[in-house]
Amino acid sequence: MIVEETFYRPDELAREARSLPSSTYNLAHLLVARFVARSSNGCVFVPIRSMQVLAVLDAEEFIFVDRERGHLIDIAWQHFRPQERAALDKPVAYTAVYYTAGGSKNMLRLQSEFQKSLVQLVRRTPAAGGARIIKLALQER
Repeated sequence: MIVEETFYRPDELAREARSLPSSTYNLAHLLVARFVARSSNGCVFVPIRSMQVLAVLDAEEFIFVDRERGHLIDIAWQHFRPQERAALDKPVAYTAVYYTAGGSKNMLRLQSEFQKSLVQLVRRTPAAGGARIIKLALQER
């Protein structure tokens, strides 16, 4: 099923440098890589039900849209810099861009709930690949 959505970017109110735990970054990009092969738009939709927020991930940016505001972006995570980390288990620097006044208040909870939603989505998503059936001979007793 192909889903196409359009999101609008309001005027930027603030931005700040932040870091994302490696487990969250790695899991998000694993999902993006898995879905790019199956979809035409290269995006992954991650519902964060506990906050009534939809995360839309692509290779360049993660955007977060609140259910109450419809198609307006609340927060965007941009300019990920994984090449700056010394090891794969180190945090990844990025820039958080806020489009709502309360955006910075929600960041701590958002990072935590986003991680939980990613884990849940990975568990529910079947792995890509083929399958084969092995014919077993019946043994009579």
